[in-house]
Amino acid sequence: ALALQGDYGTALIFFVTFIVIAFLRSGDLASVVFICSGAALGAFLVIKAKPYIANRFAAWRHVWEFAQSSGYQQTRTMSAAASGGLFGLGAGEGWLKNIGAASTDLVFGILCEELGLIVALCAVAAVAILAVFAVKSSSIGRSSYYVIVACAAASMLVFQMMLNVFGSVDILPLTGVTFPFVSTGGSSMIACWGLLAFIK
Repeated sequence: ALALQGDYGTALIFFVTFIVIAFLRSGDLASVVFICSGAALGAFLVIKAKPYIANRFAAWRHVWEFAQSSGYQQTRTMSAAASGGLFGLGAGEGWLKNIGAASTDLVFGILCEELGLIVALCAVAAVAILAVFAVKSSSIGRSSYYVIVACAAASMLVFQMMLNVFGSVDILPLTGVTFPFVSTGGSSMIACWGLLAFIK
């Protein structure tokens, strides 16, 4: 269903969560490697079938060479993030908000530009601390089911955040997923609060 919608970022999040569940359930690294090999083949077929995804991979790690095409959003995000410095320009004072999908896909750049690198890293740390809490709490879980689902839900939030942050600054290809609890968007916010309630 996600492939038909063209939402490969969400599909990647679900796949990583599936890997976490598979590993926690079986502890078998060979199975995980086998699953990842199959997924790599699937990813290759997707890249061949969807040219816009191939363009994103072509621009990955070379966005400045594609600054007016497939690297447009990332180059602007990195410029805005750098201009914010440690303390930012002030809420609402940045220019990145005028770029398409800035308040969803590129929100890490807006945080850096308007509120500064310190606040942006605190937002990242908040999600990471939530994941650490979930993993540490799993040691007192009433059953293996609770342990696995708590770790899987936390891994969804963390991996989604990583795709957003690292995609914005060209460490990973831009996938267009939201930053949990920060990006604009009702459905994303509801889903993230649902995961948080599920972890609790």
